[in-house]
Amino acid sequence: MTERILIVGAGAIGGVTAAHLTRAGHQVTVLDADPVHVEAMRDPGLLFDELGTESRIRIDAVDSVERLDGRFDYALVTLKSLHLEAALAPLVKHDLVDTYVSLGNGLVQDVVEGIVGGDNLLIGIVEWGATNIAPGHLRQTTTAPFVVGEADGSTTRRVDRLATILADAAPGTRVSPAILGQVWSKLLVNSTFSGLGAVSGGLYADVAGHPRGREVALRVWAEGYRVATAAGIALDRIFDIDPRELALLDDADRPAAEAALATVMSHVAPTKASMLQDLERGARTEVDVINGGVVATAERLGLDAPFNREVVAIVHEYEQGHGRPGPDAFDRLARHA
Repeated sequence: MTERILIVGAGAIGGVTAAHLTRAGHQVTVLDADPVHVEAMRDPGLLFDELGTESRIRIDAVDSVERLDGRFDYALVTLKSLHLEAALAPLVKHDLVDTYVSLGNGLVQDVVEGIVGGDNLLIGIVEWGATNIAPGHLRQTTTAPFVVGEADGSTTRRVDRLATILADAAPGTRVSPAILGQVWSKLLVNSTFSGLGAVSGGLYADVAGHPRGREVALRVWAEGYRVATAAGIALDRIFDIDPRELALLDDADRPAAEAALATVMSHVAPTKASMLQDLERGARTEVDVINGGVVATAERLGLDAPFNREVVAIVHEYEQGHGRPGPDAFDRLARHA
């Protein structure tokens, strides 16, 4: 059986996934609102920089739902949270998709579920990084698997088949019986390194390599870890660490946290935060479902999350034209230590 795959949003993650799956021979269509990007993907083809090796891959792409032909078995949803309603509501209205797959950052799966419903939703995380260079030009910066699962942890044919398909884009892709734990583990990565990359203007490696940034990163991770455990989330391993290893909850944890940080950086050091890419383009970010997701969960539990709350405040200031990303933000955040 050849499944029809719709990729909703051809930014860095969606576009790179489309390139891999198209090259592997899958029946892929991309839906993206940018007509210039869409036309470039069609002809002369996406300029795909894969860890330094460039190729051209022609991808079937359209810029509106009206241009889609027939039904799709899976819709891989890689859009930012701000655009989900506009993109997904027409697909739901016309009943064009059997199973939606939420692959966005933060706690975005809750937003997707509110639009498409829970019965036809799978949840996934993306552990590799990519950068949007220009219309028709994307770069993959790191390699790692997808992790996917049913929200209730069950084993189904649709999730097993999805994992098999996505393994052609990211070898090692697996099904997790605790996908919400994976989502929160990835949220810790994003709230810490994407959040701090956005406020400081650096790659993940720059955050970890800056003395003040490194200390703030350990604090932000620990804060998110406390919130997740208070919420009863069973955090899963990510980037070869147990999330507890990176949580600097007291001074005795420092050697383990430093070692865990080095392990994480061995996987993600070259990554440029998607939120930083948004700020550089003058676009709104997803900070409200990433760092803001930690803050909202903390508030629901009667807890405080001052580091994440301050990241949200700084990013919103940048979005409004007040200040610009730079390492001085680490000093502002360090005041909460």
